[in-house]
Amino acid sequence: MTGGAAMTPQAARRVFLLLTVTRWFPVGLVVTVTTLLPIERGLSVAQTLTLASVAGFTVFFLELPTSGTADALGRKPMLVAAAMAQVIAAAVFSLAHSFWAFAASSVLMGVFRALDSGPLEAWFVDAVHATHPGADVDKTLSRQGAVLGLSIALGALVSGGLVWWDPVGAWSPLTLPYVVYTGLAVVHLGAVTLLLTEAPGGAAGAPRTGTGAPRRGVAGAWREARRAPRVVADGLRLAGDNRVLHALLLVEVAWSVGMVVFETFMPIRMGEVLGSTARAGAVMGPVASVGWAVFAGGAALAGLASARFGLARSAMAARMLNGLGAVWMGLVAGPVALVGAYLVTYGLHGSGGPLYSSLLHREARAGNRATVLSMASMLGFAAFGIAGPVLGLLAEGVSTPAAMVAGGAFSVLGVLGFWPAWRRERADRAAGAVAARV
Repeated sequence: MTGGAAMTPQAARRVFLLLTVTRWFPVGLVVTVTTLLPIERGLSVAQTLTLASVAGFTVFFLELPTSGTADALGRKPMLVAAAMAQVIAAAVFSLAHSFWAFAASSVLMGVFRALDSGPLEAWFVDAVHATHPGADVDKTLSRQGAVLGLSIALGALVSGGLVWWDPVGAWSPLTLPYVVYTGLAVVHLGAVTLLLTEAPGGAAGAPRTGTGAPRRGVAGAWREARRAPRVVADGLRLAGDNRVLHALLLVEVAWSVGMVVFETFMPIRMGEVLGSTARAGAVMGPVASVGWAVFAGGAALAGLASARFGLARSAMAARMLNGLGAVWMGLVAGPVALVGAYLVTYGLHGSGGPLYSSLLHREARAGNRATVLSMASMLGFAAFGIAGPVLGLLAEGVSTPAAMVAGGAFSVLGVLGFWPAWRRERADRAAGAVAARV
C-alpha cells in the first residue's frame, strides 16, 4: 500500500490474520512454561506471580504514551519496536536463574506488550473504515480470535512435545520451549517488517485529513511523534465524557482478575494435583493446546451470537459465564474435573474478546483508536498486576482453590460494565440505525 491508496478490506484482513499467526504461535510454546520455569528455578509462587505484576505495571505506565505515539506517528514503527523488545525479553527469560533476572525480563516483556497493544488491530480497523466508514468489525475480529486461539493451541501442543522429548540433557525440560520461542520471535520481527505497509504519518496508509501529503523524513516523524501527548489527552477526555466507554473500560478490570485464575493459577493448581511441576508442564502443553482450540471455537461462535442477539447482550453473557467458569475451576477436585472446567472457561474467554473489542471500536475514531484500545489494556494489566500478588498471597495463606474462587467471583461483576452499551445498542436498533458488519 503506497501513495495513500486505500487497502481493500480483504487485503488488510489477510495481513492482519497472518501477523496474528506469527505473533501468537510462539506464545503457545510458553503459555504454561512462563509460570512453571521460574518455580522450577527456585522462585516461590508469590514471587512468580509478582513477575506478572512487574510486567503489568510496566505496561500500565507505557500504554498511553506508546499508543498516543502510534496514533500520531503510525502503527508500523510501534509494531517493529515491539517485536524487537520481544526478542530481547525472550532471550533474557531463557537465561534467567534469579528473581531479579526474571524481573528484568518481565520489564522488557511489559515494554513489548505496551508497544504491541492496539496498533495492529487499529491499523486493520482504519483500513476497513477507509472504504466502509463506520462498519462493525466483529466478524473479522471473531475470525482473528479463532486464528489466535488455533495458533496458540498448536504452539502449546508443540510445547508439550518439546518438554516430553527433552533432547538436551544439560537443560531442564522446561527450557527448550523458551529457546524456540526466542527464535520464532525473530521470525515475527521479520514478518512485521516485510508485510505491514503504511504510508508515513497515516493510519492504515491514508494521508491525514487536512494536512495534504504525509510528512516524511526524520523531522516529519518527530513532528508527528510530538502530537502523542495531545492524542493521549483527547483519548482521556473521551473516556471521561463518554459514559459507554467509561463503563466498558471498567469491564477490563474485572476480566483481568478472572484471567489470573484461568491463566496463571491453572498450571500451578495442576502441579499441586499431580505433585510435580515437570509433570504439570508435560500435561499442560496438550491441555493448553485443547484450551486454545476451544478458545478459537468460542471466538468463531461470537460472530454468530452477535448477529443473532446483538453485540452488547452477547458480550454480557460471555463475561458472566466466563467468571462463573473461573469459580468452578476453584471448586473442582482432581485433574480431569479441573481440565473440564478450564476448557469451558477458556471457550467463554474466546467468545468475549471479539465482542468486547468491537464495542470499544464503536466508541473510537481513527485519530485515537490505538489510544482507546490501550486504555483498556492499561487498566487490564494494572488489575492483573495487583490481583496476581494478592491472590498469590491468598493461595499461600489459605489455599490455591480459595484464591481461584475469589478471583472468579470478582470477575463476574464485569457484566455490569456492559449495561450502558446494551442500552445504547437497543436504542439504535429501535431507531433503525444498524451498522454494516465486516
